[in-house]
Parts: sequence; structure tokens; C-alpha cells
Amino acid sequence: MAAAHRPPRVVIDTNLVLSALVFGGARPGALRRAWQQRRVIPLISTVTATELLRTLGYPKFSLFAAKQKELLADYLPWCETVAVPDPPPATPACRDPFDQPFLHLAAAGRADVLVTGDADLLTLADAFAPRIITAARLLESLERAA
Repeated sequence: MAAAHRPPRVVIDTNLVLSALVFGGARPGALRRAWQQRRVIPLISTVTATELLRTLGYPKFSLFAAKQKELLADYLPWCETVAVPDPPPATPACRDPFDQPFLHLAAAGRADVLVTGDADLLTLADAFAPRIITAARLLESLERAA
């Protein structure tokens, strides 16, 4: 298979993964189908997986352990795990330190894009390679490639 036809390697921030798994809707549902149909390869690290696990346990989501496990089973098997080295790759500093692991993952995993709706990450779009884009932009590019 030619490199141009491989699915893009993507880092998806926790809020977008949660939206896709917990809330659904048109755009989050399309993002979920994209990883289920192998149109994208989500990348995950120990740190980003831990954040996802922690966030699913927030009381505001009212998710029992069995439901959390079910949701994780709809995401983690589709992911490629990346070992982020210590020290991590050099990346621009993000205002929110909880966002930094996503930049480290994108750099270490040689992601094609980092997908986010987070304003702090989006402000770094011009200072970081790979590209930092919104879910809408990712889905538009997948539609054009189809």
C-alpha cells in the first residue's frame, strides 16, 4: 500500500474522545466512525490513556465502571500505543500543562495531525509540526480523500 493511502496518524485530545464516546452527535459520531473504520489511526500514550481513564470517572458523567470499560473498549483497541521517551521531544510550551502530553505524543508518535477543540492547543498551530487542527477540519479532509 502506498504511503499516500495509509490512514492518517492522529492524536485526538481527551475532550474530543469523550464527546465521541459519551455524547455522540453528528461531528463526534463521525469522528468515532473514522477510527472504527480505520480511516484514522489514533495514537495514545500512557499519560493520555491515564487522563482518559481519570476523566471517564468524573462524577458529572455518572458512568459506572462497566460503562467506562465498554466505552474504553470502543476506543483503545483502535489506538496505536506510543512510548513517549523521557525526556519527551521538544515541543512549544502550552499554557495549560495538561495539554503538553498531547504535543509530546504527537511529536514522539510522528502524528500527521493533532486534533483538538482546545483553544490553548489551537493557538500553537503555527508553532508546531505536525499540524494542529479541529475535528471539523479533520473530517473535511477525510471526506475529500474518500
